[in-house]
Amino acid sequence: MSASLPESLFDTFFQAEAKLFLLAGIRIALSEDGKDLTSLGIFEDSDLAVAHIVAKEDTIVAGLPLIPLILEFAGCEFQHMLNVDEGDRVSAGAMLAAIQGPAAHLLRTERVILNYLGHLSGIATLTAKYVAALQGSRTTLLDTRKTLPGLRYPEKYAVLVGGARNHRLNLSEMLMVKDNHIDRAGGIIPAVEKLRLAYPEDCPPIEVECRTLDEVDQAVSAGVQRIMLDNMAVPLLREALARIPEGIESEASGNVTLENIAEIGAAGPDFVSVGRITHSAPCSDLSMRIQPLE
Repeated sequence: MSASLPESLFDTFFQAEAKLFLLAGIRIALSEDGKDLTSLGIFEDSDLAVAHIVAKEDTIVAGLPLIPLILEFAGCEFQHMLNVDEGDRVSAGAMLAAIQGPAAHLLRTERVILNYLGHLSGIATLTAKYVAALQGSRTTLLDTRKTLPGLRYPEKYAVLVGGARNHRLNLSEMLMVKDNHIDRAGGIIPAVEKLRLAYPEDCPPIEVECRTLDEVDQAVSAGVQRIMLDNMAVPLLREALARIPEGIESEASGNVTLENIAEIGAAGPDFVSVGRITHSAPCSDLSMRIQPLE
């Protein structure tokens, strides 16, 4: 693996529920394409080919461990060789992997493999740019739940490959108190109290979304684990951070871009969460070149 990426990251991340969602997504992706009638009508079962996956632009590679999973689900007997490691930064023209197997099966899986690798590599590459922009600050980059339906876990895995950290994977990992909850409960402090009464044993961490200094003061009084500072201009952000004591984490969020993230990081929040790294990451340009074996 690349020097900065643990070799076990993929297997560690895709456990239990995450693995089930990943495999279900692969099944759906292959089912969406149906039978490749064109390839089945042209190629014999005995026709073998080799496919080379090539980067057409500079990118950070993410998703290589998906290749054998996709081929296995397609019922393909194959051999594959990786030329780079997961998390490597490669240049245009680099060959990422070679796959040998029945030509019809390789052609059927071509687009599914490229869709996954291109999408995840694009997320990892964009994430790394945001991480680089935060260098020199104490702030850690987080993702959000702004992910494509059905791709939550692969996308959040790609964020890890890019060097950031995951926010909550689902709604049960952290209790996020937002305006609707606050309005229903009659305020931040009553909302937090209701949650602690609802979950008296093993209460998940509580985070409160705040948009004003008064809301920050209320969240501090409630003794929550984290305060999200939502859509605050940097001067207001600094003032809000000054009110949050040690022991309560801070998170800046809302309209964070590559152009302003360094300034936000310099203000000193513990975390900054960015939806763009998943919902707006451009797909890395990859291709699969398939050649018959003589």
